[in-house]
Amino acid sequence: MEILNYVIYGNPLERWALALPATIALAIILRLALRLFQRRIKRLADRTKTGIDDLVVDLLRRTKWWFLGLESAYVSTILLNLPDATDQALRTTAMLVLLFQGGFWGIGLLDFVIRTRLDREKAEQDAAGTTTVSALGYVARVVLWVVVLLLILQNAGVEVTALIASLGVGGVAVALALQSTLGDLFASLAIVLDKPFVLGDFIIVGDYMGTVENIGLKTTRIRSLSGEQIVFSNSDLLNSRVRNYKRMFERRVVFGFGVVYDTPPETLSEIGAWVKEIIESLDKTRFDRAHFSAFGDFSLNFEVVYYVLDSDYNIYMDLQQSINIALFRRFQAAGVEFAFPTQTILMSRPGATPA
Repeated sequence: MEILNYVIYGNPLERWALALPATIALAIILRLALRLFQRRIKRLADRTKTGIDDLVVDLLRRTKWWFLGLESAYVSTILLNLPDATDQALRTTAMLVLLFQGGFWGIGLLDFVIRTRLDREKAEQDAAGTTTVSALGYVARVVLWVVVLLLILQNAGVEVTALIASLGVGGVAVALALQSTLGDLFASLAIVLDKPFVLGDFIIVGDYMGTVENIGLKTTRIRSLSGEQIVFSNSDLLNSRVRNYKRMFERRVVFGFGVVYDTPPETLSEIGAWVKEIIESLDKTRFDRAHFSAFGDFSLNFEVVYYVLDSDYNIYMDLQQSINIALFRRFQAAGVEFAFPTQTILMSRPGATPA
């Protein structure tokens, strides 16, 4: 047939008729083989505890259909006699597609490494490690796509060195415009690396307090005791005085009370020993001191210092409640009265005999 000998772009129509079905057939075969292999590996992964087969399944799932189609089209060009310039352009296109697909595979590999590390940190209950891995994961993804983009531009014929130099000059202007945002970004890295607090820590910043829920690239979010979420800028947070109660190994407690002026001196000298006995009888406490500290306006004041050997606030309050109740009972049994504000008023009339 003469029509099959019709030449299009240096090749007879007969060869084009072979190349097009070959492209479609190869793409379909690769797609079906990919799905079949993925299903078999998935069944194997469900029966094993190793994570390598799960990684293979994830990488196969991330393989794009357009990658298979374009690579099939490039392979089918072996049936055609194309000019050198066209062949070079097709080879470059195939390489660019491969690099772009490689970025998705790289992200899958990074996700596997990060997920494995996060599971390990959670199993060890290491909140600091969890925070670090999560933040470094974001940085690794950004670096990976930057590298892929540079490789794509280099293979596309762009002078990468000159581009990087020009971007450096423009980056200065962008950095000045985004100074606040970049400050928060570097502050987040400082928080992750220095670890003044991690996820799950109870912190106080100024008049605000709560549990750290998320450390992001720009903000850190804590959940307050009243239930609302408080959002801090990372740079402002890093410049603030942060009190981390999760890092507290023991709590120093100072409290006081007063007794009436009618209390006998002998009883006053025994009150410190009573307080010491009560505190030392409780678990998770360490007595420090108890002293008759001052003469008040209406009371004889005592000051007590002890330590709670646990950072939990509820445990501290339970112990303080037990101490208060025990002191109340001891004073009631000994006839000692707690002082409360009183005022004595002396009244007289002019010329009257004082009573």
